[in-house]
Amino acid sequence: MKFDVAKLKELNELDFEQIVIWPHEVKIVVAAFVAIVVGALSYYFLISPKLPVLEAAQVKEAELKNKFEAKYRIAVNLDAYKEQLARIEEDFSSMLRSLPTSNETPGLLDDITFVGTTSGLNFKLLNWQQEIPKEFYTELPIQIEVSGGYHNFGEFVSKVADLPRIVTLHNFDITDHQGTLRLQLQAKTYRTASSGAQGGAK
Repeated sequence: MKFDVAKLKELNELDFEQIVIWPHEVKIVVAAFVAIVVGALSYYFLISPKLPVLEAAQVKEAELKNKFEAKYRIAVNLDAYKEQLARIEEDFSSMLRSLPTSNETPGLLDDITFVGTTSGLNFKLLNWQQEIPKEFYTELPIQIEVSGGYHNFGEFVSKVADLPRIVTLHNFDITDHQGTLRLQLQAKTYRTASSGAQGGAK
């Protein structure tokens, strides 16, 4: 059926009580207008107030998906995590075994003296300093002063690093004292916080 645009001129003359006999073209335009108005009102009064709720639900859905994915990855790699935790615990236990106990700290000075003299060094000073309590361990500083040559110093540092107990070296200072090289440094060893007081100073 051909749409006659000329029929639309009768819109201003139409009687709503005679809607049955309206031209087909007019009925289409009026129906389209009513549909647009109804749609707009429905969106404004019914859909628009629900949009914030929809957006909040979408955000919540995204958060839940992220949590699910994170838990899923943990669940999938649970065995690997358990193995990693076991290795960490084993490494931690090994490190704890490398810390001297209160009964071993005096012997540590003997070990340092031994590696120093076998490296060709002469000890001028080797004394414990005030221990420093930390949260999980206690720091035990040792003040060291030795004389010798550069190569002797290097050999000494290497041998200290090879000791079975953890000893770190800090604050190196090499000076020439009347033609003799002197090395001053601070060594630090560590004791777990529950190991008790150190076994005395030398």
